[in-house]
Amino acid sequence: MLLGDIISKTANEKKEKTAAVLNDREITFNQLEKESNQLAHGLKDLGIKPSDMVSIMLSNSIEFLISYVGVIKSGATMVPLNISFKVPAVEYILNNSEAKIIITSKKFLPLIQKCDLDYLENIILVDGEKSDDYLLLSEFKSQKTNLPKLENIDEEFTAACLYTSGTTGQPKGAMLTHHNLIFDTQKSIEHLKVDDRDRYICVLPMFHAFAETVCMLMPLFLGAEIVIIDKFLPETVLKTIQEKNITFFAGVPTMYSALLNVKNKDGYDLSHLNLCISGGAAMPQQTMEDFEKTFNVKILEGNGPTETSPVAYVNPVDGERKSGSVGLPIPETEVKIVDENDNEMPIGEIGEITVKGDHVMKGYYKMPDATEKALRGGWLHTGDLGKMDQDGYVYIVDRKKDMINVGGMNVYPREIEEQLYKHPKIREAAVVATKDELRGEIPKAIIVLKDGESASEREIQKYCMQYFANYKVPKLVDFLDELPKNATGKIDKKSLSDV
Repeated sequence: MLLGDIISKTANEKKEKTAAVLNDREITFNQLEKESNQLAHGLKDLGIKPSDMVSIMLSNSIEFLISYVGVIKSGATMVPLNISFKVPAVEYILNNSEAKIIITSKKFLPLIQKCDLDYLENIILVDGEKSDDYLLLSEFKSQKTNLPKLENIDEEFTAACLYTSGTTGQPKGAMLTHHNLIFDTQKSIEHLKVDDRDRYICVLPMFHAFAETVCMLMPLFLGAEIVIIDKFLPETVLKTIQEKNITFFAGVPTMYSALLNVKNKDGYDLSHLNLCISGGAAMPQQTMEDFEKTFNVKILEGNGPTETSPVAYVNPVDGERKSGSVGLPIPETEVKIVDENDNEMPIGEIGEITVKGDHVMKGYYKMPDATEKALRGGWLHTGDLGKMDQDGYVYIVDRKKDMINVGGMNVYPREIEEQLYKHPKIREAAVVATKDELRGEIPKAIIVLKDGESASEREIQKYCMQYFANYKVPKLVDFLDELPKNATGKIDKKSLSDV
């Protein structure tokens, strides 16, 4: 069975139920089925064959949802583009993926037209006026409304090629098969115990793996409603949760922090909200505790890289939720902590987190060496440093690339950040490495203070001295009005290293 088959089956069962809503516009499952099938047939009429790459560059929208489903139903491989990318990144991904078509909007058309593209044959716009330079989605769609029959394609064909953020070197295209995504979606549903009565809010960017599996595929499989928000504005999110009776919220830690800092947050009624999921980055425990106390809702922290489709581990809905842990592996998933020689580490010892399961990618597109390195021994090497306790709960200590080596001593930025978040004056904090002639590297803290607060470098250092050995105490402290964040809302540590 393919992804399109499952989504069509749900649509045929739910028919006139609302599939998605954005502001005053909504689309039923029947309409989503019809429009995505029309797009799929239209792509095939343009000559798109199974495993051809079709890119999507759109903001959060109903058009993104239709395009996502339509591309997959056509048998093509869906390649989403980060909408914050500039010409070099867009050009690289479109050329590396050999994308033949891009579905976009007039907002991004000038950027795409500046790119030197070797393989692109057609641009499809979801809006705009008729032109010889592109096709309009409204005119291009086929009149065929049935689900296309795909021959010589099975679950092992690549459904999506998701390019990693490229924090080191060029982005790598993680090839996720139909089976990868079906497995991860179904096991996540099983682990989180959600059903078709839930109402999801999708404020995470839809081009990101987290949103695509948790906020799109999960409700599409279940027949649950998706409430789309096109831009993360904290007041808008709280208002939408209240007015739309949202039951399921997924976000990155900085979103939870921003919601906590809304001035009139106590005036919102979030009583329908049953479950919040945090992923994508480490959730500061202080932020979690404050959010749960303020809004009277449980947060389950989980994680997983794009290469695991992306959910790999989440704290359980029932049973023990362990502080600081990203939880238990989802069903039928194995996790092992290894040293640099891939030897398994004892319980409680820190090493690299590796994952094995049917949701692990089949490889990086056109990168056999990187694929072999990442999947050596049959285990995905995540690049996360962590440990596992006697009950099988996984703890992420930090990213391997973020670890700071101070004169041969390992310093994990997350440990320092957790303590900084407990300081009553601090709203956000990040710790990065900066070069030092004597010790090689030293930790530097970059801090955003709460409104109306003031602090000095020495004050922060003295605070840290109460909790850490001297080599872990930030030797430099910078204060910013706001920490830089990427399009998914995660703190951009790469740019902070240059502050």
